[in-house]
Amino acid sequence: MDKAATWTLKDGNESGNQWRLCTVTQVEEAKCVLRMIPVWLCTIIYSVVFTQMASLFVEQGDVMNNKVRKFHLPAATMSVFDIGSVLVCTGLYRQVLVPLAGKLSGNPKGLSELQRMGVGLVIGMFAMVAAGATEFVRLKHVKPGEKASSLSIFYQTPQYVLVGASEVFVYVGQLEFFNGQAPDGIKSFGSSLCMASISLGNYVSSMMVKSVMKITAKGEEPGWIPNNLNVGHMDRFFYLLAALSALNLVIYVFCARWYKGVNNVEGSVNLRSKEDDEAINKV
Repeated sequence: MDKAATWTLKDGNESGNQWRLCTVTQVEEAKCVLRMIPVWLCTIIYSVVFTQMASLFVEQGDVMNNKVRKFHLPAATMSVFDIGSVLVCTGLYRQVLVPLAGKLSGNPKGLSELQRMGVGLVIGMFAMVAAGATEFVRLKHVKPGEKASSLSIFYQTPQYVLVGASEVFVYVGQLEFFNGQAPDGIKSFGSSLCMASISLGNYVSSMMVKSVMKITAKGEEPGWIPNNLNVGHMDRFFYLLAALSALNLVIYVFCARWYKGVNNVEGSVNLRSKEDDEAINKV
């Protein structure tokens, strides 16, 4: 990529064409963006995990015992445990984890953005394990002829709490990472990467559900996620997401160790060779 900022005889009269000759700053900005892409790709699987809270978690809760005395508790209201978990974990992170990690690592921020995201990926994986375990137990409490299981909907609490805790680490760390590492000229690009991760997570989740339903529903087999969840095995789908999260975590650790942070593009530009600067001056 450095050759893009080097003037050669081949450029000739086309030196004013930005597609043929770029400034050193443009080259360094492109490098910053390309270095962030592998880390960004590793956040898509987590967005798939996060999406389940508003989709399959609600479907699961709808076929559980959601009565509290005479009051009927809608399955979607269980997301209050996610909100509560975010509030509590945010306070614990700032007041407890940051000072403790700062003393151990010497970093005043406690955990770096990449470390924070890694912790969130681990918690998200355990959220899927908890969801799979809840569904496994729910199926054990299904009575023939009844739509809802006798298992209380409050057994979903751990999976909502874990998803909320993972949000504090992944999404906040992700936003700080992309905004901090993006070049000064394209700071908005860092924020857009976060939104793109969530959007792609929704699409990938829909594709996975449709693919799993098509592959597992063969002949008389209802598949993992049929219309009647009592004859399906949605727990296997949650375990599949947990396995994919574990694989994604391994890849993420490799990418995080490989990544070299860039404080600002200007500092990198100063490290360029004098020959490149002279080539730009000729333009």
